[in-house]
Amino acid sequence: MLKKQRTEVYAIGQYISMSAHKARRVIDQIRGRSYEETLMILELMPYRACYPILKLVYSAAANASYILGSNETDLIIKRAEVSEGTTVKKLKARARGRSYPIKRPTCHIYIVVKDIYLDEYVEVDYLDPDGFLWLKKPRWKTKSTDMIYHDMDSSGGLWDKK
Repeated sequence: MLKKQRTEVYAIGQYISMSAHKARRVIDQIRGRSYEETLMILELMPYRACYPILKLVYSAAANASYILGSNETDLIIKRAEVSEGTTVKKLKARARGRSYPIKRPTCHIYIVVKDIYLDEYVEVDYLDPDGFLWLKKPRWKTKSTDMIYHDMDSSGGLWDKK
């Protein structure tokens, strides 16, 4: 029996107090990269948006290790999105009884990590009453990795030219 297995998990940060434009500047740098490379980039970039994004990447990796049981070195950032949140509006008192509006933008950040060594479909041997899947062997482990050696003298190819 084939059963679809989850290969990706996510982490969401909502109402982070910064503009979506400033967060997108950082998110565009990490999209599609490996987990370890993402951590190095986020720790070395000089932007204020890096810290909440770094916390979300840590959270997504912790979710992946808990839910999928995957190693953190096998993760890549599959999808990273930033959308605008609500704008917090305040009034600041000014001279002569007037007021000045202050607008604090917020954003929502959505990060999806994927384990590159998990296949989407695996063979299920036994389904526990608790819902735990007992797997035979993932497909990526059954691929043949035998090397094929060619004899260059008898196969023609490179040595046949005179």
